Amino acid sequence: MSEALPGFLDDYTEALRRHLDSPTHDTLTEGYDLGRRALVEGISLLDLTEHHFRLAAEAERAAADPRVAETALEFLLQTLAALDIATRGYLDGTRRYEQQRSRADDLAGRDAFRTALVESLQDGFFVADATGAIIEVNSAFGALTGYGAAGLPYPLPHPWSLPDGPRYPDLGTEASRFVLPIRHRDGRRLWLAVSTSALVKPENNELVYVGTIRDVTAEHDAQARDQAASRLATAVGAATTVVEVLSVGLDELRGTVGAEAAVVMVWPTRNGAPEVYVSGEAGADAADDTTRRLLDRARRRPPRSLSAIPEQADSSEGIVAPLGETGDAALWLRFAAPRAISSADWTLFSLLIGHLSVAVQRARNFDQARATSLTLQRAMLGPIELPPRFSVHYEPALPPLEIGGDWYDVVPLRDGTIGVVVGDCVGRGLSAAVVMGQLRTAGRALLLRGAGPAQLLAELDTVAARIPGAMCTTACVAVLDPVRGIVRYSSAGHMPPILAEVGKPGRLLEGGRSVPLATFEMPRRPEATTALAPGSTLVLFTDGLVEQRGVDIDEGFAKICAVLADTGGRLPREVADAVLRELSPAAGYDDDVAMVVYRQPPAPLHLRVPAEATRLSALRRTLQAWFSAAAVPHDLAADLVAAANEACSNSIEHAYRAAADSGEVVDLAARIELDPDGDTERLVIEVVDTGTWQPRSPDPGYRGRGLDMMRALTEELDIDHSGPGTRVRMSVTLPAIKSPVANPLRGTQRRSG
Repeated sequence: MSEALPGFLDDYTEALRRHLDSPTHDTLTEGYDLGRRALVEGISLLDLTEHHFRLAAEAERAAADPRVAETALEFLLQTLAALDIATRGYLDGTRRYEQQRSRADDLAGRDAFRTALVESLQDGFFVADATGAIIEVNSAFGALTGYGAAGLPYPLPHPWSLPDGPRYPDLGTEASRFVLPIRHRDGRRLWLAVSTSALVKPENNELVYVGTIRDVTAEHDAQARDQAASRLATAVGAATTVVEVLSVGLDELRGTVGAEAAVVMVWPTRNGAPEVYVSGEAGADAADDTTRRLLDRARRRPPRSLSAIPEQADSSEGIVAPLGETGDAALWLRFAAPRAISSADWTLFSLLIGHLSVAVQRARNFDQARATSLTLQRAMLGPIELPPRFSVHYEPALPPLEIGGDWYDVVPLRDGTIGVVVGDCVGRGLSAAVVMGQLRTAGRALLLRGAGPAQLLAELDTVAARIPGAMCTTACVAVLDPVRGIVRYSSAGHMPPILAEVGKPGRLLEGGRSVPLATFEMPRRPEATTALAPGSTLVLFTDGLVEQRGVDIDEGFAKICAVLADTGGRLPREVADAVLRELSPAAGYDDDVAMVVYRQPPAPLHLRVPAEATRLSALRRTLQAWFSAAAVPHDLAADLVAAANEACSNSIEHAYRAAADSGEVVDLAARIELDPDGDTERLVIEVVDTGTWQPRSPDPGYRGRGLDMMRALTEELDIDHSGPGTRVRMSVTLPAIKSPVANPLRGTQRRSG
């Protein structure tokens, strides 16, 4: 028995009696307090109930009232309430303990299962703390990066990250999935796909990140190869010549593979010197004799074969490969520093060089087609040699084959006149060129037969009506008479010619106009005649020169007229270039362009200058300006100026050497004469003085070479000193003008070997 039990039972007896005498809330509270006391003092529940029921029986007998037992039971229950709460709390605690112990046993099993599951993953697995440090990895992670669990933790920056690589996205904020390059412990460069998720540990509310990594190097390399091939194909896609393909393709290829220099050598003949194409600042140094021998051997290898230099080495300085399948070209890529070439590198190199080879072969095919089309176009278009003072220009709107339906023709006639035809067939390309060739041939035959402009167009109406696709062809025909200074012309729905006198804006010749060919039956076609002032410039052209989208055609006419006002002293070729520069659209012409420029001979030049050496510089300038107005080629004009200057110097120095006064003069005349046969023109210069002829000294010394120089610079030299004074006559045949066979190619980085 507990030592506290007697005292507790006495207190319980007193409290129960007070409650039976007068039951209140306060007496019940006193019973609840006794129950809490019993818990503290360790009172037995059995002793308490046995004592209670003994007291309750005595009280019921004494009072003879059955309600006493009910009131006593109410007090007992209030006392036992504290004991009940304590008992249930104990039981709950016991159950929680059992649950926690069971959970701990389960967690231990689950941790073992989780570890086995993570280790079984083929992808790398990692756990990172809130700072980004890696605190847990599986074996696959170690295999992928070279850094396993033995080295944990791995704080930032991680040992596999690249110093110059992209920054890791902040975990949980910027990206949950990303791809990054890493450096494996063995030095290999890999690409990993990373996937992360944020978690909070329930035991300590710590934020962690779990994620996986997967090797996507093969996919990345394949995508990079496709992108590189696409960039190279795009870069060379617009190139239409071998020169353009290599000048663009080598730069792209060198940048893609990280090469310091790229060199291509092409052997036009089997044993001749190669043409060399270089890319990169070090390309010129790389194209030496050693490289030439190296590429000479490489071009003889089987197509699509690549070789590292040096061969069978751990690291390579570069690669060589034959370019194309014709055995006449090879490529050398030199790296900035020796490096190992992986299988992915070989795949990339093979793909890119294959694309470049295809582009080169395509350009060669274009070159061959271009040469064929230009030969055909030139055969149909007009003469390559033109009479003096002419210039022609043809530009198709369909590169690279450069063939179209516009045409020009310049035909010297037997009577000294010159026939000019400019026409424009409907449509473009080869079909229009076929129609053009037939009409040009018919027009030339009619000119040679003596047909005038209106008659020629009338007869072309009949020809065009029988040629499929020739309907609505426009044409302008002019017959120039340089001697009489007139032009007869007629137009079949064509652009009007523009005529400009020296120093004046051009004006449109709008006479002699009628409908295009083979459209309406006409009793006769009109013809107009206009005077050609000395030194004037005449331009005939097709509509492609002045017609542009969104631009009034009158603006094009006005631009041509303005250009002609400023170019009266230039050669016809320079006039044509100036017109094209002024009117050429930024994106190129929408239609074919044909243009003929003619310069009427200027009036004969007559100069009388004092017989003073100081006057010769002004004489040379005047003579040079007259030569330019007469469309004399620059190199020939320079020779003639030197010859005329020497003749005038001789008159001043020798003919008037004994003259007393200074009033003597030298006369100089220059003119253009038509040969009697009417086929050629001659430029004649005469220098006349009234002085005394001085015979040539037998030993002239270091001087006295003037006559030899004049004879060398001219075709004919005639000196007449039979009468008073001396007359020096010099003449040359004005050369035919060579029209270009093709438009110049764009500049390249090519140099011959």
